[in-house]
Amino acid sequence: MTTPAEHEYAMPAEWQPHERTWMAWPTEGYTLGDDPEEAYRAWSQVANTIARYEPVTVVVDPAATASARAWLDPSVTVVERPLDDAWMRDIGPTFLTRAADGGRPAGLAAADWIFNGWGAQAWATWDRDAEIAEAVAELAGARCFASRMVNEGGGIHVDGAGTVLATETVQLDPGRNPGWSREQAETELLGFLGARKVIWLPRGLARDYGEFGTRGHVDIVAAFVKPGVVVVHTQPDPDHPDHEVCAQNAAILRAATDARGRRLEVVELPAPTIGYEEDGEPVDYSYVNHYLANGLALLCGFGDPRDEQAAEIFASLLPERKIEFVDARPLFARGGGIHCITQQQPRI
Repeated sequence: MTTPAEHEYAMPAEWQPHERTWMAWPTEGYTLGDDPEEAYRAWSQVANTIARYEPVTVVVDPAATASARAWLDPSVTVVERPLDDAWMRDIGPTFLTRAADGGRPAGLAAADWIFNGWGAQAWATWDRDAEIAEAVAELAGARCFASRMVNEGGGIHVDGAGTVLATETVQLDPGRNPGWSREQAETELLGFLGARKVIWLPRGLARDYGEFGTRGHVDIVAAFVKPGVVVVHTQPDPDHPDHEVCAQNAAILRAATDARGRRLEVVELPAPTIGYEEDGEPVDYSYVNHYLANGLALLCGFGDPRDEQAAEIFASLLPERKIEFVDARPLFARGGGIHCITQQQPRI
């Protein structure tokens, strides 16, 4: 079995130009929750906002086509495929590109990770979602490389220059890849992302280890926003269960170098002041879980005083992009954020 790296494919950074954004439409189960209209509104606001900046295609289960067409802007392309859930970052392909070289044209490829419901969780179903990466790759005209690793797009973040961020509790999760060593996981990540170095963080946020969590996705914890610069979630409240792990993650990143040997510039994104739900459960609201489209930085909003602070930080880091918010509370109530429901297809 050959890897994408052997064919000179690599995953570009999210800030590089996109051909389009892929999403999936909520159909049933906990993603719809007790208020389907709230879910439709949240997913459609993300899709319709991005569609003002770049093309958007939404994969829709045939049973949900009517609701999708009612809520999505006419400019959004709808394609029908059977779905279990609506987290395109995790069920979709990881797109890769290859530059033109001599007589060889530029190319688009996709890493097709094995998807098993975030570690075969008891509540999850994934037979249909496990086929979506290959289906989307085919629709995009991408060459598909099937990985033997159970992984999700939310479990990785790249700088497009050889560096990968990951958390040990995802790729080394016994429910995903039982018996795998860190070296085995690293080899697979590098081969399928066309990268040279993995920076491992020990774990994700506390809420992410609850019943409907992902067991530590990195895209809620830390993300590259430009070469050598990473934003990291910090929890200022010393009594919050995420306070210590956030401090540890920030320290690891400050001590790290990227694949080019540069010491990382680490920019802290303070968590919203909303720390707990009414029942006392901690929230994992995070501004790190943003999405970069062409000319846009789409941020998670929480109706919180720190929303504006997050906007100012992103504006200073990404002055060439428009900063927009979507209310992400309905998304987080269902297990994710804006980054979790989007997947970029890079322009070749």
